[in-house]
Amino acid sequence: MRGSLTVSVARCLRWHGWWHGGTLNRVIVLAMLGFWGGAWMSADAVATEPSQRSQPNIVLIMADDLGYSDLGCYGAEIETPHLDALAANGLRFTNFYNSARCCPTRAALLTGLYPHQAGIGHMTRDDGLAAYRGFLNDRCVTLAEVLRKAGYATLMTGKWHVGSAPGQWPLDRGFDRFWGVPSGGGVYFKEALQIRKEVFFVEADRRVEPPDDLYVTDTFTDYALAFIEQAVHQDRKPFFLYLAHIAPHWPLQAKPEDIAKYRGRYDAGWDAVRAARFQRQVQMGIVPPDTVLSPRDPQAGAWADTPADVRQDLAHRMEIYAAQIDSIDQNVGRLVERLEALQQLDNTLILFLSDNGCSAEGGPGGFSRGLPDAPLGTGLSYASAGLEWANVSDTPFRKFKMDTYEGGIVTPLVVHWPAGIAAQGELRHQVGHVIDLMPTFAELAGVSYPETFDGQTLIPVEGVSLVPAFDDRPLDRDGLFWEHQGNKAVRIGDWKAVQPASRPWELYDLGSDRTERIDLAHQHPKRLEELTDRWQAWAEHCGVWEWSELLRHRQSRVKGKPVQ
Repeated sequence: MRGSLTVSVARCLRWHGWWHGGTLNRVIVLAMLGFWGGAWMSADAVATEPSQRSQPNIVLIMADDLGYSDLGCYGAEIETPHLDALAANGLRFTNFYNSARCCPTRAALLTGLYPHQAGIGHMTRDDGLAAYRGFLNDRCVTLAEVLRKAGYATLMTGKWHVGSAPGQWPLDRGFDRFWGVPSGGGVYFKEALQIRKEVFFVEADRRVEPPDDLYVTDTFTDYALAFIEQAVHQDRKPFFLYLAHIAPHWPLQAKPEDIAKYRGRYDAGWDAVRAARFQRQVQMGIVPPDTVLSPRDPQAGAWADTPADVRQDLAHRMEIYAAQIDSIDQNVGRLVERLEALQQLDNTLILFLSDNGCSAEGGPGGFSRGLPDAPLGTGLSYASAGLEWANVSDTPFRKFKMDTYEGGIVTPLVVHWPAGIAAQGELRHQVGHVIDLMPTFAELAGVSYPETFDGQTLIPVEGVSLVPAFDDRPLDRDGLFWEHQGNKAVRIGDWKAVQPASRPWELYDLGSDRTERIDLAHQHPKRLEELTDRWQAWAEHCGVWEWSELLRHRQSRVKGKPVQ
């Protein structure tokens, strides 16, 4: 491992003043209480001074439904100075993939396997099939389970969503401390629980009431800071923190002061904002200079043709969405400030990414399901931003969350590690995937991926280590594969085949057509056959069912009849 770099005076000045005093008081109190004692790692582990460790701390921050272009350092007009600073002192990946939707991505990220192999081929419904149990199975091992064996304190706050029933929660899968929601999101303020009554919060392994002053992005970070304090001062171990935000997933709910920052910023409309983001992406090198912006989604009308009252409503929705992302960034700043104060920042690997492309749920104009008189953005409102703005968020790509076009599966990835990555402000164009995090973290922690765990033989890890890419070396990657809800894709080199549900396969050369505009299936039938054959072999390897057959299986289970 390369020697630690001295934290520069400039970096100290950059982060100075970004700590929120009120939250600091809460974090200190939580840390002093030590209410997680029952879940801590064994005190028999050998404690070492941070300066004597070669293992880095690891902080993995995941946003929910954040689009590819929603950060300033990826082209957005949204104010994300803290993430931009991490990128300026680290790396940005331009070809990094997720698994198209929340549950599958989380399963792949946590295990280093494809979602179907881990038991979450769709969402959290248990279909009684090996690839579709709806929770992490016993043939996989999590990042927390592997890193705990390497001597790490394992910490998590936020959205779990890979097993909602007791016995399937984070403490059951290797985490020492947890505060968050075992299921999905849909709640920012406590009032929103009146609408999303199925959502509940958990501390360690028991249900708890969230604080009255809940704003979930802040509260998840409050607990993350407390856990880090405990890991450093009490456990005296390297730590792995998985901070899984709900934001900016719908509903649109943000603090008034954050919304106010963006008042009027989207009055120019989605066409102008999308074009401006694309131009910044080209200037930054996020996309090749010859990239052509994909056309506006066919379901999205032109801003110029949108009635004035509708424009006002939809511009305000985007203001709230931007405020939710702004809040994430503020909390990244709080986290970095705390790491700096604890003298941990230099040897902490921080990664920030999204679980899928932006959501177009609600279609054009979005939906509104909250109380009739509740102003948008408040805890009793319940709205989405709409397909048109999702098309902006996924600039320059086509389509959205749940799709396997680039707009559904490509994520920004910011990587920051002063002691381990010499490069600053550089781009990495290597093709990566969330399945790569397991071998990456295992390598940096100095531990091998196990063949067995708790007496159970494990499925071998599917990802490859990203460590060579940190030095801008190539990755030993053969191909990547996707399937979600009947949407399929395979990428081998620059060639990518895509099959939207119930439609023919399409073929794209991403080397010359990053935005998937020109279908080459008829020009290169043998290439397409090669890729689809590879996809079929992968599907059989992972236990993937055809979506129509899975739906038929579900219907037969409801009726109590076997599938013929």
